Amino acid sequence: MSEVKYMIAAGTNVGLVRKNNEDNFVVCPNLETSDWRIPQAGTPYVSLGRFGALLVVADGMGGANAGEVASAIAVETIQQSFVPDRLAEVVENDISIQEFMKEVVKAADARIYNRSKKDRSTRGMGTTIVMAWVLGSRVYVCWCGDSRCYMLNRERGLMRLTKDHSYVQELVDRGELEPEFAADHPLSNVITRCLGDSENRAIPDTRIYQLHDGDTLLLCSDGLSGLCHDCQILDLLIKYRDELVECKNELISAALNEGGHDNVTVALCNIEITGEIVLGKNVSELPEGIKPSDKAFSQMKTLRNSQARQPTIFRQRKSKTNVALWGIGLIALIAVAFFITKFLVNNNKENISHRATKTEVKAQSDMTKIDSIGIVEKEIVDSQMQESIVIK
Repeated sequence: MSEVKYMIAAGTNVGLVRKNNEDNFVVCPNLETSDWRIPQAGTPYVSLGRFGALLVVADGMGGANAGEVASAIAVETIQQSFVPDRLAEVVENDISIQEFMKEVVKAADARIYNRSKKDRSTRGMGTTIVMAWVLGSRVYVCWCGDSRCYMLNRERGLMRLTKDHSYVQELVDRGELEPEFAADHPLSNVITRCLGDSENRAIPDTRIYQLHDGDTLLLCSDGLSGLCHDCQILDLLIKYRDELVECKNELISAALNEGGHDNVTVALCNIEITGEIVLGKNVSELPEGIKPSDKAFSQMKTLRNSQARQPTIFRQRKSKTNVALWGIGLIALIAVAFFITKFLVNNNKENISHRATKTEVKAQSDMTKIDSIGIVEKEIVDSQMQESIVIK
């Protein structure tokens, strides 16, 4: 029989550019007692309760249109849903756990959408969401958008347990973009799923991960992952893992040092497991991880160092927009160019045809005039000859 102990640290920073913080986060070290709080610095490892612990990060969007309202609604919905009375039935099996997490995200999506319909000042608001439920010797991850969940494992290194719902990730999946260049792509901030979208309902994904002794869980908004490469994050997690609060501060500082163009939110959880771990079914296939000993890590670090000397113009965050808008805009631009070109070509043809017609008419008119002059001259000559004959 194994015993799982954990330590949690979390925090947020408005960044160096934004005036308001649209990120929101919440942690519950003990869902059995609905203990929603942030553990104080220096809190020792504690045993995991019956219903486990929950970490949540939400990254609001919409700027002046209340992105912070959307992320707050998402967090509040989760808090109101993860209550002991409901969890007693949910934790019975993996399927019910994952379905419950998806239902909570969809409920938050509906609340955000309805709020934006009633309150014109919040039109266009939305949020991403990522939550990790540490339960037994597993962690259940649910997300929608590009906020991430990482896991640092002693054997496999740093792994992304989430896959971004973004335009750039789709390029990577199709083999059209190398993963190491994804973070610096000019459209890296364009997401394809979120909560509160006026046209599409939220479609969250889930993953199950089997915990191991020494694991470190990291949830973050793209204020961190969008500015710091995975190799930087790995360096800091390894260096400060045993000082979790300092690790949280160092991760936020790293994002600020890269420009701090966005709000930065981080939630960390260290895991200690004693005894034999019972491996269950339905565990998701593990993604590729990066380690300091990997060639890929060295290449990524070299790439990162070379990019650090260049202006970070592509790292400036813009308003998150559904990728469909980019497609529509591009198609519209191409269509306009096509019709303008077609109009100019047709107009040019008409002008050429019109000029040719006028030339033909003028030529015919000139010929008519020439014929008329010839006839008149002939008549005059004939008349003169007749007069000459009469005189003679």
